Amino acid sequence: MIKKSKRVRSLVLTLVLLLIAVSLSACGGKDDNTIKIGSKEFTEQLLLGKITVIALEDAGFQVEDKTGVAGSDKVRLALENGDFSMYWEYTGTAWLSQLQHDDPITDPQEAYEKVRDEDANNGLIWLQYAPLNNTYTLMMRRADSEELGIKTISDLAEYINSNPGELRVAIDHEFSIRPDGYPGVQEHYGFSQGEDEIKIMDLGIMYKTLKEEQVDVAMGFATDGRIPAYDLVNLEDDKAFFPVYNAAPVVRSEVLENNPEIEDILQKIAVLLDTEAMMKLNYEVDINEREPEEVAREWLQSEELID
Repeated sequence: MIKKSKRVRSLVLTLVLLLIAVSLSACGGKDDNTIKIGSKEFTEQLLLGKITVIALEDAGFQVEDKTGVAGSDKVRLALENGDFSMYWEYTGTAWLSQLQHDDPITDPQEAYEKVRDEDANNGLIWLQYAPLNNTYTLMMRRADSEELGIKTISDLAEYINSNPGELRVAIDHEFSIRPDGYPGVQEHYGFSQGEDEIKIMDLGIMYKTLKEEQVDVAMGFATDGRIPAYDLVNLEDDKAFFPVYNAAPVVRSEVLENNPEIEDILQKIAVLLDTEAMMKLNYEVDINEREPEEVAREWLQSEELID
């Protein structure tokens, strides 16, 4: 009787251990097949991340949402060490900050090809880049731009040279000292201003200050949702001074090898995301205070990329 009881206990223990092993194996396989989507923490990055999560889930992939990490360096490291499978990065950020080059590139295709080729050696694959360019911009109120005939930075330079002291410009401290900031803009376009015409302020209040007519021109970022919200316009960088910051999905090579279908899915998304489209999406989150996931899903549905 005792021997029989021991055999029963032994059999039960064996079955329990077998079930645990099978369970762990299944969990391991699940993790291995999961595509981990990362992003930085600001609005545009959250939108790009959520768009990717939703699109890949809709296509049947198992996805882990790891969006919303603060700092470009941390996000890049997470991709390199495998904590992320992919995220959207900007060509200018990769070239200047991550790959540590000191020669800004103003041509979108050239910037893309250089970061693509160099990162291929790091086991990171750059897919199709989006037309959106989240670079520096100089902005004016739309009404003033139209009234004064200032559509480009060349127009601005000509107006400032012809009307010294008339226009007040707002920039932040970093932009005031960077060679690819306002000093470089002035040199590249051939104009100058007195110190009393240039107001140094925090970027966070720049758009509102321009809207409220406390200044006439302000620096900003080209895809910011406050530009359409406040009826501002980006002046065209017609002499190609500012570096390009086109966004593109960057994927670990082994992830793409195991899931080649994601390239076509993300290519269809990328080609639709131009600067105007991105501004509108940012506007919905920043101005209308909607959730990035809701805005991302609505956009994908409107473009018939998901059901």
